Amino acid sequence: MNLITISGPPSSGKTAVIIKTAETLRKRGIRVGAVKFDCLHTDDDIAYEKAGIPVKKGLSGSLCPDHYFVSNIEAVVDWGVAEKFDLLVSESAGLCNRCSPYIKEIKAICVIDNLSGINTPKKIGPMLRMADIVVITKGDIVSQAEREVFAAGVHAVNPTAIVMHINGLTGQGAFELSTLLYDEKKQVDTLKGKKLRFSMPSALCSYCLGETRIGESYQMGNVRKMNIKNDTSHE
Repeated sequence: MNLITISGPPSSGKTAVIIKTAETLRKRGIRVGAVKFDCLHTDDDIAYEKAGIPVKKGLSGSLCPDHYFVSNIEAVVDWGVAEKFDLLVSESAGLCNRCSPYIKEIKAICVIDNLSGINTPKKIGPMLRMADIVVITKGDIVSQAEREVFAAGVHAVNPTAIVMHINGLTGQGAFELSTLLYDEKKQVDTLKGKKLRFSMPSALCSYCLGETRIGESYQMGNVRKMNIKNDTSHE
């Protein structure tokens, strides 16, 4: 089985891109499964089911969805292997624009949209910088100049990635993406021993453990403070 990890900011069009791409893969006889990781709520599993794609859904609740991903992805891969999928797609929203877990030797795709602002690529961390493929959506809503400026911003942050424009509504560009996903030579049976491309955010503080009160006396653990007194950024 091939495994693909797809991430991106919320509402960037990840699910639509996956469904349109899966349609072209299935026409080639490739059996596709999906798993959706999210925080509090998602109906994307219903969209996958309507498209005829077997799906599993995981909601992290109070936990970071990407830490939740790492804790559960091995079991998900076991499910995919048992179901005899040719390709399993893992979708996760990089809600903090920082981590989004990519795995070494596993193809990683970042989906972002043209409507998020020209400076957005600079604001996204390893989720964009460490992706193998960057898919830009909603390009039909902006001008050609805006598309080119946004794509240039993506290239500046991640000069080695393949950058593609895909329309999640019409599926334009999905076939081109599908040709880059499935590789018979890169089969995965287990993720044991593999490593993340980048470390997760480090946080274990009183608020992680359920504290709601504000004040230094309630703050313990890994806490970082702003240097207000010596801050010269407003001078």
